[in-house]
Amino acid sequence: MENGEIPENANEHCPGPQSDSAGKSDACEGCPNQQICATAPKGPDPDVVAIAERMATVKHKILVLSGKGGVGKSTFSAQLAFALAAMDFQVGLLDIDICGPSIPKMLGLEGQEIHQSNLGWSPVYVESNLGVMSIGFMLPEPDEAVIWRGPRKNALIKQFLKDVYWGELDFLVVDAPPGTSDEHISIVQYLDAGSIDGAIIVTTPQQVSLIDVRKEVSFCKKVGVQVLGIVENMSGLCQPMMDFKFLRMTETGEQIDVTEWAREHLKERAPEFLNIIACTEVFDSSGGGAERMCREMGVPFLGKVPLDPQLCKAAEEGRSCFVDQKCGVSAPALKKIIDKMMENQGLSRMLVDNDA
Repeated sequence: MENGEIPENANEHCPGPQSDSAGKSDACEGCPNQQICATAPKGPDPDVVAIAERMATVKHKILVLSGKGGVGKSTFSAQLAFALAAMDFQVGLLDIDICGPSIPKMLGLEGQEIHQSNLGWSPVYVESNLGVMSIGFMLPEPDEAVIWRGPRKNALIKQFLKDVYWGELDFLVVDAPPGTSDEHISIVQYLDAGSIDGAIIVTTPQQVSLIDVRKEVSFCKKVGVQVLGIVENMSGLCQPMMDFKFLRMTETGEQIDVTEWAREHLKERAPEFLNIIACTEVFDSSGGGAERMCREMGVPFLGKVPLDPQLCKAAEEGRSCFVDQKCGVSAPALKKIIDKMMENQGLSRMLVDNDA
């Protein structure tokens, strides 16, 4: 009967466990929950009230979701947080992927621990304006498995929202696990769907991923969370020609590395190729990819991010892809997507105010 929900085994005309007549009305006679309802405390969950008070200092809350795992959702969450912090916003990144917390690594915070003050749990800070909270900071060993059922996961999410002292935030980015399970229901209920700006959903181009993204969009519509847009990640492999490794196949199927020969050949015979970006499809996008799905479902399409080995390396090293020119293929695509999201939501004005 969490959050005042009517139990499945309740009588037909159950007044609801939060009603003043719960356990006392004629409709309650014979119900197996009658005694519990009659004696249970009424009124709103005090923790939800505490969460609302804690979140009152957060201007914008953005969920980052995915239908499937392995589509780059956490990479996008990390780079979104880096980008917003680089715009001089006060940013918090909350990792609620309880069983697979990868945010600490992607922010370069492995081995850090949570500290407590009289104000609550303190986030771990990358910069003075970018704080992070994750169960990854609480594990005794990095390889420790989190084997928890739903109620325990929900309790930790509630504690993150209730006890973490973020201070004044412009943005709280919430990195959720794949799918539409307990964690997603909890975060929406505890934050109150109406106070969430919306969700960005990350996918890859092929139908096997888009099938589950459609379910994610349906989930958002059912719980009243606006879909800010869909991001098509790993949209083709793109990198400079000279970054490729070149192989020659023998008749027996053996691979021989001819990278040095190929590069020298290009320099001598075709120098115009040295600055060319080579791209190829990795996933089947013949079905139209995320862009077509967005048109069919009536949700915004934010753009495509190519599969860039340099972005993968930035995530492995826990750094922003925007601080240098190494991610020359993916960083401009990510920036364009973030700018479009900000503009669609009328948040571009915040940039002007920050620059003033």
